[in-house]
Amino acid sequence: MGVKRRILAAAAVAGAAALLPWAVLHGRRDGPGWENIEGARYAHRGLHGPGAPENSMAAFRRAAEAGYGAELDVHLTRDGRLAVIHDADLTRMCGVPGLVEEQTAEELSALRLAGTEEPIPFLEEVLPLFAGKAPLIVELKTDRHNAAALARAVTDCLDRFAVAACVESFDPRPLLWLRISRPDVLRGQLSKDFHRDPGRQNAWNRLALTNLFYNVFSRPDFIAYRFQDRRRAAVGLCRRFGARLALWTLRGPEETAQAEREGALPIFEEISSEEAQPS
Repeated sequence: MGVKRRILAAAAVAGAAALLPWAVLHGRRDGPGWENIEGARYAHRGLHGPGAPENSMAAFRRAAEAGYGAELDVHLTRDGRLAVIHDADLTRMCGVPGLVEEQTAEELSALRLAGTEEPIPFLEEVLPLFAGKAPLIVELKTDRHNAAALARAVTDCLDRFAVAACVESFDPRPLLWLRISRPDVLRGQLSKDFHRDPGRQNAWNRLALTNLFYNVFSRPDFIAYRFQDRRRAAVGLCRRFGARLALWTLRGPEETAQAEREGALPIFEEISSEEAQPS
């Protein structure tokens, strides 16, 4: 190979290497509706506390009445309803075994949260609390092969209410569905350092989710990353390439204020109503 050809080949390799981070990590810069959700503080699973369990109507009512947005979690039930609860398993919050996705809405409605009289709410019950008020962050909790069905059900439900909202998930599959089928919906990739906290993720997912490799498919509008892990190189690169940022879960007013100084949507918990008020 001649010198000129070797130089051209080396330049091509160098160019491809330079473009790789952009191709993999960049998100959508002009996703619609960011102006409707920025500037708010988001109560993680509602403004919960004594008498108002996480992801309960009481917790969401407190958040809405205090003027906060809220982050909430949704699962698709066996009969296609959208249950607002974090865990896939009912044991921690309801004291009974079983998976949310295997229950009907009627079966879930008979249960109560954390020893209170609060039932498991459904998304269409929560949304009216925030209509014309603060925005919502809706986390999609997928199970096996229901990513598309869950994303479709959530967006169809959001269409029925005048609520400013965005959608996020650890699972990139519903985000890919949104990219293709509902590009009008603001979408975010949830993540953290899975090397420090692997959960049930396999080795590849720990690598790919931590370093946001799935962005190449889903092209999220924002990254929602754990506050303690936000210094990861992948987060910095995503921001350099135009992705916005949300940070979770902020403990106390100092972390909330720090997230805002860094230009991130703050998702807070364990903070009083007075402390949560923006300065």
